[in-house]
Amino acid sequence: MMMKTVAVIDIGKTNAKVALVDLERFEEIAVRKSGNGVSDDGPYPHFDTERLWRFVLDSLAALHREHPVDAISVTTHGATAVLLDEAGELALPVLDYEFTGPDALAEEYEKARPPFTETGSARLPMGLNVGAQLFWQQRMFPEHFTRVATILTYAQYWSYRLTGVRTNELTSLGCHTDLWNPKAATFSSMVDEQGWRHLFAPVRRAGDVLGPLLRQVADETGLPPETPVHCGIHDSNASLLPHLITRQAPFSVASTGTWVVMLAVGAEPVKLDERRDTLINVNALGDPVPSARFMGGRAYSLLIGDDPPTASPEAEASVLEQGHMLLPSLPGGSGPFPAASPHWTADEDKLAPAERLAVVSFHLALMTATCLDLIGARGEILVEGPFALNDAYLRMLAAATGRPVLANRLNSTGTSLGAACLVAGARVRTGAEPIPAAKPDAYAAYAEAWRRRTAAHVRSDP
Repeated sequence: MMMKTVAVIDIGKTNAKVALVDLERFEEIAVRKSGNGVSDDGPYPHFDTERLWRFVLDSLAALHREHPVDAISVTTHGATAVLLDEAGELALPVLDYEFTGPDALAEEYEKARPPFTETGSARLPMGLNVGAQLFWQQRMFPEHFTRVATILTYAQYWSYRLTGVRTNELTSLGCHTDLWNPKAATFSSMVDEQGWRHLFAPVRRAGDVLGPLLRQVADETGLPPETPVHCGIHDSNASLLPHLITRQAPFSVASTGTWVVMLAVGAEPVKLDERRDTLINVNALGDPVPSARFMGGRAYSLLIGDDPPTASPEAEASVLEQGHMLLPSLPGGSGPFPAASPHWTADEDKLAPAERLAVVSFHLALMTATCLDLIGARGEILVEGPFALNDAYLRMLAAATGRPVLANRLNSTGTSLGAACLVAGARVRTGAEPIPAAKPDAYAAYAEAWRRRTAAHVRSDP
């Protein structure tokens, strides 16, 4: 059957959406959105999967009434596992990876986890390593854990809700979980040592069709029961996929959202530093990709809020001239400067709103450039997500790296389009626009000064 329209279930850490993508035009044509909060009831902070499921069903029904849906694909944030019992219900709530509970067992987990050289997974705080989540849940809730029949990665949980088929998938297993050995393309040694291997559902490719819809889902949404559902993909790898299909290496992608994740295809061989949040991701083709990350979207939200001021070229020029800077890092605990505290070189309360926006945008661009250097990135830089609409960020990124920067301005997120690439027949295009240089010397001088001032943070990091 010719596929024309795919519904993409796109669940990020902060927001969730269901988007319709026209596969011929390769663009979003309709969308439903919802916040993705964390529930504090129960044994620990967790995602409200039932509220999200209701949102997904209602959105699929509404969108299908507007445009017939031919297929479904899924993409979600990483660092999340779902524990099911024999009946397919949650054996334990789906833990919020920003919950600090797993840190209570950090010393014990450090002894159990595989080395960075095996997994490419940096040791991260809270529940950012899925292995740390499972380790903590098993020890804190042993009776509940004995009822676990299946462990699923997060995107594949939603595919399971749609089809009843339990699977795991490479890009979700290979994103700082401690659970996967990307060189050997199999589970890490810890999975066997902890006795978890038999709990993991079979591993499938992101583009595999798991099956048609469950009859109940078809009845509730009005979609045809035969609608194919694809396995699904980790969101950062979804942003990478259109470029992986259409572009020759070397290049890198900066996928921006709550997290800014950089993936370098065809990178220079460098030794990754796990202390600075560099890692190995596994792309949709199963290949290891040097990567780095920091919580850029969260920083932007904390510093600017949800109603940013209007950008001003005059304010941007003033910040360059005065040299006002935000030094790393916010929030702490991750990124290339995990032990550093944020520091403004100017009185931030005296900055005009547009100047503050420029300083924050420059800071985020320079954090991105630092990450790209750490992973040996080469060639063009493709920016996906909300920061692709931030001209100050893009100009500073181009100046700081000295390489071409292209921004995908077709959509505010690249994840939905990337997940749509999993469906056969998609006419993939990236819509990446080159960013013209603007006073490159002034931007480059600012970037060099920022780097000099942050050098002390690198030396002081553990």
